[in-house]
Amino acid sequence: MPPKNDPELVALRKEVEDLYKKLQEAQKKVEDTSLEKACESVGAAPKVKLSTKKLMKGHLNKVNSIHYSGDSRHCVTGSLDGKLIIWDTYTGNKMQIIPLRSAWVMSVAFASSGNYVACGGMDNMCTVYDLNNRDANGVAKMVRELAGYDGFLSSCRFLDDKSLITGSGDMKICKWDLETGRKVSDFIAHNGDVVSISLAPDGNTFVTGSVDKTCRLWDIRENKPKQTFFGHEADVNSVSYHPSGYGFATGSEDKSARMFDIRSDQQLALYKPPSPNSGFTSCALSISGRILLCGSDDNNIHMWDTLKNQHNGVLSGHDNRVTSISVANNGIAVASCSWDQTVRVWG
Repeated sequence: MPPKNDPELVALRKEVEDLYKKLQEAQKKVEDTSLEKACESVGAAPKVKLSTKKLMKGHLNKVNSIHYSGDSRHCVTGSLDGKLIIWDTYTGNKMQIIPLRSAWVMSVAFASSGNYVACGGMDNMCTVYDLNNRDANGVAKMVRELAGYDGFLSSCRFLDDKSLITGSGDMKICKWDLETGRKVSDFIAHNGDVVSISLAPDGNTFVTGSVDKTCRLWDIRENKPKQTFFGHEADVNSVSYHPSGYGFATGSEDKSARMFDIRSDQQLALYKPPSPNSGFTSCALSISGRILLCGSDDNNIHMWDTLKNQHNGVLSGHDNRVTSISVANNGIAVASCSWDQTVRVWG
C-alpha cells in the first residue's frame, strides 16, 4: 500500500474531491426547492410524547444492536457479554438466551417470519440460529456459520428465511443462500467499511451506509450500485429506507441526520440536533415517515418532524451511548439499546 503522502495518491484524492464538487454543483443547479419550502402549507406535527413502556435488563455488558421481528412483538439484542436475547416486548420477559462463540457481536437481525436470527461482529462471521429448534441444552440451534470475510461483520438483514445479505469491514456486500450456506454473490460496495444496510419496503432494493461518507442504492438482482449519494462529512453510521420507498434517512458521525430522495438523486433535508455535540449512531423512521428518530452518543434519541425540519424533542432515559434503534413493523413502538446494558421499549 503506498504511503498517505504519496504524490500520485494525493493527486488522485484531489481529483475525486473535485469530481464530488462538480457533482454537488450539478445537483444544486437542478434543485428547484427544498423539503421545508415544499411543505410550508403543511401543519407542524404534534409533539411526540413517548415514554419507556418496558425497561428490559438482562445483559451484563454493552448492548450493540437490536432488531424487531415481523410480528412487532419480539426483538433480538446482541451484547458484548456474548449473548443474544430474544425479548417479548409486551411483557418484558426473556424468551430465549443464546450463548455465542464470540462475544464481539456488532450486528443482529431477526427474520420477519420470526423463525431465525443472525448475528456477527469481530469474529468475521455471520451466524444464523433457528429459534424453533433446540439443541440438547435447550438452546436455539445454530444452523449456519457464514465465513469468508476479510473484515468484521457490521450489518446483516434477512431477505427471507432462505437468503441473507451482509455488509462488512472489508468493504463488501455478500448475499447468501441459507439452505446451502454458500455465497450467491460478493462484491466491493464502498471505499470503506460498510456499516449499515436498510431494505426497501418492496424487498427489491436496499441502501448501504459507509465509513467512506457515502450511501449507495442497490438492486438485489444486480451487483453494481444504481446510485451514490454524497453530502455527509464523516462516517454514515446508519441508513433507514423511507416507508414510501422513494427515499431514505441517514444518521452520521458528522453530527447530522439527512433525508435523501432517490428520484431526484440528491439530499432533501439536513437535520441538526439542538446541541452541536451529538453524533448519531443509528436512525429509524416512523411508519408514516413523518418522524425521524436518531440514537445518539449523547445518551438520547433525537426526533424531528421530517417535513418541517423541526426538532421534535428527545427520548431520555439511557445512561450511556444509544447504539441501535428499531421501529416495530406496526409502527406503535420503538426499541432501543445502549452501552448502559439495558433495552428500552418506547410507546
